[in-house]
Amino acid sequence: MSGGPAGRGRPRGSWPWGGVRPFSIKTKLGALVVVSVLITTGLSVIAVHTKTELRFITVFSMIATLLITQFVAHSLTAPLDDMNAVARSISHGDYTRRVRENRRDELGDLAETINVMADELEAQDRQRKELVANVSHELRTPIAGLRAVLENIVDGVTRADPETMRTALKQTERLGRLVETLLDLSRLDNGVVPLKKRRFEVWPYLSGVLKEANMLASARAGMASGSGSHTRTDVHLHLDVSPPELTAHADPERIHQVVANLIDNAVKHSPPHGRVTVRARRGDRPDSLELEVLDEGPGIPRTEWHRVFERFNRGNVNRPHGPGSDGGTGLGLAIARWAVDLHGGRIGVAESERGCRILITLPGTPSVPS
Repeated sequence: MSGGPAGRGRPRGSWPWGGVRPFSIKTKLGALVVVSVLITTGLSVIAVHTKTELRFITVFSMIATLLITQFVAHSLTAPLDDMNAVARSISHGDYTRRVRENRRDELGDLAETINVMADELEAQDRQRKELVANVSHELRTPIAGLRAVLENIVDGVTRADPETMRTALKQTERLGRLVETLLDLSRLDNGVVPLKKRRFEVWPYLSGVLKEANMLASARAGMASGSGSHTRTDVHLHLDVSPPELTAHADPERIHQVVANLIDNAVKHSPPHGRVTVRARRGDRPDSLELEVLDEGPGIPRTEWHRVFERFNRGNVNRPHGPGSDGGTGLGLAIARWAVDLHGGRIGVAESERGCRILITLPGTPSVPS
């Protein structure tokens, strides 16, 4: 595990100035034996010169040796009690406690190892909880859309024509894909999450994402949405792709997660009858892509830019802007950053004269060295 206090990367049994640790347990036990012998010898010499009885010297030697032994034993057992308490807390699911690392012996190394283990267990527990939250957040959107379509058919609001059934089928297929892709989050830290990159045309692809966003918003407008997704139909979505024949090389399903979540977030914070623009431009490398999502909302304070993509961060806005939106779960932008990071790209808040502007850069195909 990387990071942590300085010195955690040193080899066991060695110190920055080189050589063996100066205060090892072996050294302390050896010093105890030497001191005990010296005390006994010194008292014996004193007894010879002062003609003191041997029994008194023996008693004094035993008392002095016991006191020194008790001091050394306490210095060895006290940190073990602390380690035992921390280990017991970890076994009960509390990963916040740590052992004090103020020793320069084998027990100090053991304390360091326990703290590193606690850090890793805490990180794994947090990732497990985030995985459940991510799965819940991502699965609710297609389920809500599919449910809305089917309820409209059952209630007679719409007919079960081929177009409506294609919409339901599309949501069902997306639901199946999400089940597979979201489970890959459990392998995220191991760097083995698969990316299915391919070259695709940007205009028809983003046009489909925007149409689906409009369709889902209209479907949700007639039902309560507890998924954190907007139900607004008054915000206009605009697509700007230049040049029109622009292509990109990426995983379309992952990029769909990015754009859909950014649109959802932008719409929720747009003013009534506002406008959200998705802009695509060619990057510096072959098939690289620069995406921007702009809204006309209140924007994000510069002091909050570094926290925008944190999980469960919902900003400082007490209530969402515009009718028909809710506060969300604070996971959409975190998922967008995760998908962009998988591509080796960058995502962040950029300067904008009005509203919020999120800028994404995807690297495209790597250049072949000549």
